[in-house]
Amino acid sequence: MSDRLSVLKTYKLYVGGKFPRSESGRVYEVTDSKGKWLANAPLSSRKDARDAVVAARKAVGAWSGATAYNRGQVLYRVAEMLEGRRSQFVHEVADAEGLSKSKATEQVDATIDRWVWYAGWTDKIAQVVGGGNPVAGPFFNLSSPEPTGVVAVLAPQESSFLGLVSVLAPVIATGNTAVVVASEKSPLPALSLAEVLATSDVPGGVVNVLSGRTAEIATPLASHQDVNAIDLAGADEALAKELEIAAADNLKRVLRPQPVDNWSDAPGIDRMTAFLETKTVWHPTGSLGASGSSY
Repeated sequence: MSDRLSVLKTYKLYVGGKFPRSESGRVYEVTDSKGKWLANAPLSSRKDARDAVVAARKAVGAWSGATAYNRGQVLYRVAEMLEGRRSQFVHEVADAEGLSKSKATEQVDATIDRWVWYAGWTDKIAQVVGGGNPVAGPFFNLSSPEPTGVVAVLAPQESSFLGLVSVLAPVIATGNTAVVVASEKSPLPALSLAEVLATSDVPGGVVNVLSGRTAEIATPLASHQDVNAIDLAGADEALAKELEIAAADNLKRVLRPQPVDNWSDAPGIDRMTAFLETKTVWHPTGSLGASGSSY
């Protein structure tokens, strides 16, 4: 039996439900923790970032308009697909983060569990952060959360998979769409996650994944007038300050970088509420008769 040639994987961007190469045609070398070559990843340009925002904006209406229960079903389907490709992600996370197989398996299992956890929150977050407000007068006063819109997400640099899902899942669970900038050093798990999203029920454009130089991609996203919010998890202190200034131009919501000792810790709901707006509606109770009773 003759030896086979290796079939090397070509990693691509994920924009609008499709897998384009970078508009610039550029790539960069991705290496493991020991400097061994793993793959060439697309080096996204500013044009790629703008294309991703257009795709994300087109997807906002249908995704935010879907029922919360339906979004939960879609996200759970993603977890099912991740479970089916578990061994692939264990291999990629081990290479990306220099972990043993057992440690990488723990990370991947925690990532899948994290996705399921957020899938369960889609139809519950409204009960936690919304509700009826007591007012003086014959009125109903009800508050309910609504998605912010298009959110740019800078994935954590060190936690290439668990950290990525921990910042992405809450954004889309609450009805937003996302433009994700993968870890610059370790983008391969993020690009493989895009393949899972494409073969699940997540509509094209809801999640768009870019790889390359974080500062180069994030700068046009921070200043883009059609981006409503930005999560700076993957930015260092200097870049975060620069991006926050740029984001102020159209009053974007900004989630500043927060130190995370262990991404496996219980996440809470802060990353969901960070990208929700609160709509409050007043309605007169009315009167049901001469007795003055009301409903």
